[in-house]
Amino acid sequence: MARGKVLNFDEFRGYGFISSDAADEDVFVHANDLLDEKSLFRSGVVVEFDIENGDRGLKASNVKIARSSFQGPRDPAVVQGIGQAGSAGEDDPLCDVLSAVELRAEVTEAVLRTVPEMTAAQILLVRECVLDIAHSHNWIER
Repeated sequence: MARGKVLNFDEFRGYGFISSDAADEDVFVHANDLLDEKSLFRSGVVVEFDIENGDRGLKASNVKIARSSFQGPRDPAVVQGIGQAGSAGEDDPLCDVLSAVELRAEVTEAVLRTVPEMTAAQILLVRECVLDIAHSHNWIER
């Protein structure tokens, strides 16, 4: 599978282009070849896909959003206090520990309050990305 970034995608026309180091030219993508909701494919989104030779050049197939493309802050000082107003710099280093289910619910509620126009598919992607980050840092159990 190749990896690249969406250059552009017209949701209404159903096509766009992806740039990739695996190809010398931009790769055409059609909505029929997307494995995720087409409204999620916007400029800059990192995707994984197969490259085929089409009638007019390179064509992407089996296109999906790269779930592990987001890298959160690595410095604990940056992460300290996220979601808890006033907790940064306090003497008590302890915090509430959430289960994966509790974190998933917290993230969903926060996204719905903050960006109510997000689609369900977009919320699911954000939620899974946050859980992946939490798992990678052992903030929650698998």
